[in-house]
Amino acid sequence: MFEPFRRQASSRRGIRLGYVALVDCAPLAVARELGLFERHGLNVHLSRELGWASVRDGIYHGELDAAQTISGIALGLGLGASGLRRRIAVPLVLNLHGNAITLSKNLDFSLQERGALKQHLRDEWKKDRPLTLAASHRYSSHHLLLRQWLRMEAISEPGDVEIVFLPPPLMTSHLRADHIDGYCVGEPWNSEAVLSGAGWCPATSTDLSLGHPEKVLVVSDRFIEEYREEAVRLVAVLLESCEKCQSPEFRSDLIDILALPQYTGCSREVLSNSLGGKFNAGNRFLKAESFHVFHGHGVNNPSLDKASWMLSGLRQCGVIPEKVKISLSQIYREDLYQQAIGEAV
Repeated sequence: MFEPFRRQASSRRGIRLGYVALVDCAPLAVARELGLFERHGLNVHLSRELGWASVRDGIYHGELDAAQTISGIALGLGLGASGLRRRIAVPLVLNLHGNAITLSKNLDFSLQERGALKQHLRDEWKKDRPLTLAASHRYSSHHLLLRQWLRMEAISEPGDVEIVFLPPPLMTSHLRADHIDGYCVGEPWNSEAVLSGAGWCPATSTDLSLGHPEKVLVVSDRFIEEYREEAVRLVAVLLESCEKCQSPEFRSDLIDILALPQYTGCSREVLSNSLGGKFNAGNRFLKAESFHVFHGHGVNNPSLDKASWMLSGLRQCGVIPEKVKISLSQIYREDLYQQAIGEAV
């Protein structure tokens, strides 16, 4: 069992760092609970946000200096695609993978076979609405992965399916209430549905897009310009924390930390389902060593290929028009990442 760091009051300027309570807020949670921020001379205040729109607004209005977020939010702010435009930077990728597709238990496990869902909708669908699936945000990887899975199943919009957007913590309850038929989301909300008997998982991130980037650290332009040294040190600390999160020897402690109410508040059983060696998908067990990837060769580098994966997917979904031009290197800042590596050494 980890021992929480006992912090003392500090007169140093506080860095306001936002996060959303999901398994992949782990690097922020670990840095906080193990005292890594303080060890590197940073006074960090974690701010739990309701969702990705709250993170976007906090960065835009200057209420947050930095935040864990979906990478599409960073691109959206940089482009002004949602009506809010601000210069920001992504100096760190916090993790890869971490998502799954979950379907209602009312959709039979036999639909695991490719093309079976398409046939089911054609021959057996009885509801007076189309198949309704949820993702967490239009700019999220979950939206991209969900559409990719539908294409693999030869299911198209708008005739076969309707996609809606819901906050992740509400998805399981909406699934149980039959308001939706499935969703794509990050952990722990797939495991929550599976282990409670509400759903099952036909596909995970590794099935759909092996190596895809997930959450990133976004930093406001003002914070970088006025406190660059602290910004670089923040990246270095979170990089150290990502390495800690990836360690198999630390997984039990990581689960204890994420189970705290301020993070996910979920049981060890639910958290262990994706952070352990095997993932219970409801109708089978899958190897889970790569379900969450927090660190490894090239994992945390905010490289242009990671940015391009997200931008290409958002354009394919029609979220960001092709005519909108963007310089990805102005947002994904490998220079800050490399500087942070030097800081860590």
